[in-house]
Amino acid sequence: MTISMYQASVPPLIRALNNLAGILEKGAAHAESKGIDPSVLINARLFPDMFPLAKQVQIASDVSRRGVARLAGMDAPAMEDNESTFPELIARSKKTVEYLETFTPDQIDGSEETIISLPVRDEVYKFPGMPYLLSFVMPNVYFHVTTAYDILRHSGVEIGKMDYLGQP
Repeated sequence: MTISMYQASVPPLIRALNNLAGILEKGAAHAESKGIDPSVLINARLFPDMFPLAKQVQIASDVSRRGVARLAGMDAPAMEDNESTFPELIARSKKTVEYLETFTPDQIDGSEETIISLPVRDEVYKFPGMPYLLSFVMPNVYFHVTTAYDILRHSGVEIGKMDYLGQP
């Protein structure tokens, strides 16, 4: 059995972003139940040179949205990085999921060798589709979702591995 580019991208990204929304919901509930100003958690970071929670969510959304769009030969719609509340961050994750759900296997499958151009600062990196997906998109999304999880867990939010992984 082979796995298609669509199967390797869209469903796992949707799952990761839905799980991220659930983690954020638990973060919001924790702040409310403990009387913590939510902005404390939203601006929390693991180390001073790392991005805060809000930026972790924005990057996971951006990489997911743009990654799938590039594999489909499209441009992803822009999203402003202006979320400053838990409801806004949750809505961004859900909006990204809704966007990913618009893609079909026919749009993504067959992109294994398609050259993907990735602008990064003053350079443009070029990847064949499969290495782009497996070596850039998926690790980046998992990194930022994990870091968002870690920020909230470190801040005392009662979340565990199954919150990150989701229901089987």
